[in-house]
Amino acid sequence: MTSLNVEMLAADATEPITSAGNAHLGIAVLAGIAVIVLLITRFKLHAFLALTIGTLGLGAFAAAPLDATLASFTKGLGSTVASVGVLIALGAILGKLLADSGGADQIVDTILAKAGGRAMPWAMVLIASVIGLPLFFEVGIVLLIPVVLLVAKRGNYSLMRIGVPALAGLSVMHGLVPPHPGPLVAIDALGANLGVTLALGVLVAIPTVIIAGPLFSRYAARWVDIPAPDRMIPQRATEDLERRPGFGATVATVLLPVVLMLAKALVDIVVDDPENHVQRVFDVVGSPLIALLAAVVVGIFTLGRAAGFTKERISATVETSLAPIAGVLLIVGAGGGFKQTLIDVGVGRMILEFSEDWSIPALLLAWLIAVAIRLATGSATVATISAAGLVAPLAADMSTTHAALLVLAIGAGSLFFSHVNDAGFWLVKEYFGMNVGQTIKTWSVMETIISVVGIAVVLLLSLVL
Repeated sequence: MTSLNVEMLAADATEPITSAGNAHLGIAVLAGIAVIVLLITRFKLHAFLALTIGTLGLGAFAAAPLDATLASFTKGLGSTVASVGVLIALGAILGKLLADSGGADQIVDTILAKAGGRAMPWAMVLIASVIGLPLFFEVGIVLLIPVVLLVAKRGNYSLMRIGVPALAGLSVMHGLVPPHPGPLVAIDALGANLGVTLALGVLVAIPTVIIAGPLFSRYAARWVDIPAPDRMIPQRATEDLERRPGFGATVATVLLPVVLMLAKALVDIVVDDPENHVQRVFDVVGSPLIALLAAVVVGIFTLGRAAGFTKERISATVETSLAPIAGVLLIVGAGGGFKQTLIDVGVGRMILEFSEDWSIPALLLAWLIAVAIRLATGSATVATISAAGLVAPLAADMSTTHAALLVLAIGAGSLFFSHVNDAGFWLVKEYFGMNVGQTIKTWSVMETIISVVGIAVVLLLSLVL
């Protein structure tokens, strides 16, 4: 088979690169996922390598030609990195500026100064949700945990009463709201509208985070009553700074990309004319790349310069923000390669036929697939990317609104029951000084509540939109 023919096969998702039947394909998918799970959990292999090897295994199990499998994988990796790679980098730069300049601390301190008593869990949700918009989940945890521990210790609050709402805010933003990598990749794979998905994501996130955060934290605090561990309270960024950015400027900078993307969605709905100059301007300004780039440029002045950073210090901050995301980019890219291979071997068509035979609603089916991959791999991002590739054919005839809800259903499923194969599980366990059982009672249950409430709200919205 020539390279040209391989590329043509990989490019056309409607022409499977194998003629295997549905049963054979189903077994191949399970085997490919099993390889990934085994490599990650048993052999502790990096997710990028596990996904790469698992993709080759999927192709072999599906009896696809090796060259065609490689073409599918590289095509998926390249298109995924091309679509979200720059966005991940810009998000990392904005997050680093927010943390190093003391802007995050300014948001935290200002809100905490206004809250107290019963309002504190709600304040923690608000802080985590705002800060969690531009930050990766792990970065958000590292940034917020010192605040959670300090508030719990100084205010004599239950650690779970304060910590669970903060974790819920971060997790919901990570799974449901762009510009986080998982939702962005799903939007691209399903051809969903970014602005509509963002607006509906916020709508789904509000009741979800309330139930999984402040409300559930009451029970979590009863189940696990532990003090804040002193050894885990590190130095805050602003302790080394002479000044820090203002509260209003910091919040405006963080929310700028969200406002621009929502403005684009609103103009698209109101104007609905691709040739209209106003809509064309907003199509550019509200694109994720321009919106995040604008926030970074503004942040250099409102965050970096406001904190007294020199040009050299700002340059160093930008440079150091990029190194940690190399692993994220590789995992997301390999996940995209795995997703494309799933499509090209014909799994998407199999899922479409399965949904028709069993009459399972597309939104619920997408959620179940994401749940299965999340439980197997432990990665919310991998679950989102893989599930999006599997259910992509279901979005072909959907309205703009329902395509966005399909993205959110996948995002909700990707958060289901974090356990021992998830790096986030161990991060929370160690920071809060809990044992495995206590972490399952709090963090794992919280993640499950987010997932179940999220899909419930999505299904309700699908009935009225």
